[in-house]
Amino acid sequence: MGVEKEKLNTSIIMDEDEFNRSIEPILMKKGKVYSEAPVRDPNEINTHLKVGFEDVIGEPSSAHSFDRVWIGSHATFELVKFFFYRLLTTLLAVPMAFTLGLVFGVLSCVHIWLVMPVVQSFMMLLPSAQKIWRSLMDIFVVPLFQSLGKCLSSIQIDSTEN
Repeated sequence: MGVEKEKLNTSIIMDEDEFNRSIEPILMKKGKVYSEAPVRDPNEINTHLKVGFEDVIGEPSSAHSFDRVWIGSHATFELVKFFFYRLLTTLLAVPMAFTLGLVFGVLSCVHIWLVMPVVQSFMMLLPSAQKIWRSLMDIFVVPLFQSLGKCLSSIQIDSTEN
């Protein structure tokens, strides 16, 4: 029971320094005062990438390695993840930002200056085509999806636990 309570704790003590699960696991030095880091993912679009050691490696209660092996592998995991992320972002961040900026700039330009004027021109010049299209949708597509919705709405799923 006592070992399990220790496993639930998220900090590990190594050489009188607290092992921190932040982005800079062991490289933080005492004495430096860090201001609060800016929020770089305010919309939380990358919550699925918050991978920790316990998400990848887990030992069941029936099999435990030595504590120093567990601590060392945890530290190794965090350091390798930290260094490779920093290395890859150093090599790829600026070229990818340039490429994505170019792609989104071209897409925006094409959409604003080509696609929307053509669509708006057709909608202004051909109001009868809009009425015909709406009528075709009302005749063929709407009844199909309404009947599919009625058929599928009668399906019931019951789940039972064994």
